[in-house]
Amino acid sequence: QVQLVESGGGLVQAGGSLRLSCAASGRTYSIYTLAWFRQAPGKEREFVAGITWRGGITWYADSVKGRFTISRDNTKNTVDLQMNSLKPEATAVYYCAAKRTLARDTSASQYDYWGQGTQVIVSS
Repeated sequence: QVQLVESGGGLVQAGGSLRLSCAASGRTYSIYTLAWFRQAPGKEREFVAGITWRGGITWYADSVKGRFTISRDNTKNTVDLQMNSLKPEATAVYYCAAKRTLARDTSASQYDYWGQGTQVIVSS
C-alpha cells in the first residue's frame, strides 16, 4: 500500500500563490505516476497536473498551463504543486493521487491511491 498526505492548502487572494505538497510513504517503489486533481463543490473531480515518478515528465490541464508547476523529489518522496496567478475558480479540495503504471492519465478512475485532500480557497 501507498499512503499520500497533502499539505499547504489555505486561503489566498486572487492573483496570489500557494504551494501544495504531497508526501508519499509505504510501498513507494510501486509508484510510477503521480498527479494532482481538484474537486469544487458540486463538480466532478478534475485533473490538474501529472508527473512521472522517475523521469519527471509533466503534463497539465489547459486551464492551469503556464501558471501551475508540478515537481517531485524522489529523495524525499514528495510531489509539489506550485500554483501562481490563482483565480477564484481554482477554489477546490486538491487531491494527490498515484498509480502503479506509467501513463499520462488524466482520468481519476485510473489512479490507485489517493490522499485525503487539502482545501484551497481563492478570494476575489
